[in-house]
Amino acid sequence: MTQKVALVTGSSRGIGKATAIRLAKEGYDIVINYARSKSAANETAAEIEALGRKALIVKANVGDVEKIKGLFAEIDREFGRLDVFVNNAASGVLRPVMELEESHWDWTMNINSKALLFCGQEAAKLMEKSGGGKIVSISSLGSIRYLENYTTVGVSKAALEALTRYLAVELAPKNITVNAVSGGAVDTEALKHFPNRAELLEEAKTKTPAGRMVEIEDMVNTVMFLLGEESSMIRGQTIIVDGGISLLV
Repeated sequence: MTQKVALVTGSSRGIGKATAIRLAKEGYDIVINYARSKSAANETAAEIEALGRKALIVKANVGDVEKIKGLFAEIDREFGRLDVFVNNAASGVLRPVMELEESHWDWTMNINSKALLFCGQEAAKLMEKSGGGKIVSISSLGSIRYLENYTTVGVSKAALEALTRYLAVELAPKNITVNAVSGGAVDTEALKHFPNRAELLEEAKTKTPAGRMVEIEDMVNTVMFLLGEESSMIRGQTIIVDGGISLLV
């Protein structure tokens, strides 16, 4: 079998869904991963199958290592290979520092950081079977700058970016490239959970040097660039896609 296979975690909506559909248009069969909304995952699968590609739906909380192992076992059974892993699934508790509890920290770090390590291990095992692969994670500006109520997520994304560097070096001999894409504020379903959503959107719309806020397609375009051959010498980097807003002091 030579058909290429891509896994996109959290691919039932938002950036994950858009990435999965773009990969299907590029000829990949897609593994759709979701944690809660089966109906949304089914909708994504229908769009992918309408493009003539296969879609495997797997429910798995990627913050749980046993669930991760089950996810990759299903991929191995169905396809016997993996060429692309887009580490997109994310969650987090949005509260001020003094209101955070241990469970909030553990939940966020597990899904946003630990998942990359253990999904990365399993992905590398499958990628080796077909001579290599590409791993791209989705990060955010909260990893390098302060955002209100964003402590757990920002710290987890900083860990994700550090882990990207370590994976890039250690997986390079297996012909696996590892990078990340960090976005400014994007008006997705996830942003609706932010208590200060209106202020974030207003700042992005009025202050971004590029003259507009970042859109989902801007993120997908950069992910696809990192998954292509033209970027093969970019390793362990986090590409910031924010229209220049993080350059403002």
